[in-house]
Amino acid sequence: MTDATLLTLPASDRPETTARLREALLGAAFTADGLLDLLGAPAYAALARSETVPALRATRGDTPLELLVRLFLLQQPVPRARVAAVLPLAECLEAGWLVRAGGDEVAATVDVRPYGGPGGEDWFIVSDLGCAVGGAGGIGSRDEGVVLGVGGASTTLAGITVRTPVAAALDLGTGSGIQALHTTRHATRVTATDVNPRALHITSLTLALSGVPAAELRQGSLFEPVRDDESYDLIVSNPPFVISPGARLTYRDGGMGGDDLCRTLVQQAGERLNVGGFAQFLANWQHVEGEDWQDRLRSWVPRGCDAWIVQREVQDVTQYAELWLRDAGDHRGGPAEYEARYDAWLDEFEARKVRAVGFGWITLRRTAAPEPSLVVEEWPHPVEQPLGDTVRAHFERLDYLREHDDAALLEGRFRLTAEVVQEQVGLPGAEDPEHVVLRQHRGMRRATKVDTVGAGFAGVCDGSLSAGRILDAIAQLVGEDPVLLRDRTPAQIRLLVEQGFLEPAR
Repeated sequence: MTDATLLTLPASDRPETTARLREALLGAAFTADGLLDLLGAPAYAALARSETVPALRATRGDTPLELLVRLFLLQQPVPRARVAAVLPLAECLEAGWLVRAGGDEVAATVDVRPYGGPGGEDWFIVSDLGCAVGGAGGIGSRDEGVVLGVGGASTTLAGITVRTPVAAALDLGTGSGIQALHTTRHATRVTATDVNPRALHITSLTLALSGVPAAELRQGSLFEPVRDDESYDLIVSNPPFVISPGARLTYRDGGMGGDDLCRTLVQQAGERLNVGGFAQFLANWQHVEGEDWQDRLRSWVPRGCDAWIVQREVQDVTQYAELWLRDAGDHRGGPAEYEARYDAWLDEFEARKVRAVGFGWITLRRTAAPEPSLVVEEWPHPVEQPLGDTVRAHFERLDYLREHDDAALLEGRFRLTAEVVQEQVGLPGAEDPEHVVLRQHRGMRRATKVDTVGAGFAGVCDGSLSAGRILDAIAQLVGEDPVLLRDRTPAQIRLLVEQGFLEPAR
């Protein structure tokens, strides 16, 4: 056990105290909306970057909300008498949410950050002191077992997760509990696991303070805490995916060599999924000399699963090492120690012939189809979160395309999806464009080139006519043989459906 595991945390077996604390926080407007109103957008955004000075300047007054921001988010000791007017002070001291600091002041023992749920819920994310936004400012250097709060990775995973009602869901590596919190909205039974017992305790606090049903909490690595007879309709994980020499920091370093932890997680997930169930992860993967990174990821996908893997970013090994050295605060130590750690990272990558590291999303879906679909792509461009519905629709379109051969496709009817626009690119004054681009303004925000037939076809797809009849009309307009047009166009239709420009009109 690390020192962090032994540090004092609020009691998790005081439901009455936690409920009264929640009521008091809400009564003071200590919510995501309340913070934005109090701090203003610039200071609120700065707080999300772990920059506290603007928020300190905005909370120099004496209102209950300003007091709570200083207490729980900025970790400032505050007058005991003022706290007693806002919170159930005696109970909070007894349960360990607060401690005495000096003669007449109290301080918080944990970060408590207001977090707005997708349905307007007022939730609270509990984390270790100074860790409310996760992974910033060298927090990890203080203690290996520290539990972080909400970071960019957390919200990314929450945004891409498919949110259909399910019977059983698993949050693997729960941390502060944000994924479990989201999952309680649409899963009858939620199980949350973590190798760090401190994280499980903090997850219980997050769920209780947010006023949601408790999850079943289990300690262990990867799928160790899952019984042999258990399977799930949804598995989510923001694992410790950082590829590092050693396992110094529990919250980020997986303890396996290279990208083996992410590979193992993906490969073992398939047998834990029910048919139709989703497993969704954030991951890092190695770009190895002489090896196609896409082939590497395809080899991870377990049998019986469709997969959609999206690489969002690639960093060379020096950029990657510097990023995570800064994350741990190693850049603030002595030059010799920093250089030694940097050298160790580069030695590790050199030994494995790693030239770069990719970051992205992996979604699996258990399927009964005889030939699963594996889509591995690079998409570093902006997207529109949340993407859960976009992910679900991607797999539904794959099912449709699998079930329809070219003849059936031409009998089908399609609609142009919402907010797709057409752009024509060419020289000014030219009679015809050099090419036509269809561009999405929702979801993945893709763009794809099409020929004039593809553009004309997409433009009239409103669900009223079959694809074949539309092509026959286009053939007549352009003077082309309708049989030849029917023969060559299904491939373009399939691409437009697969990428979400067209959807079946059912």
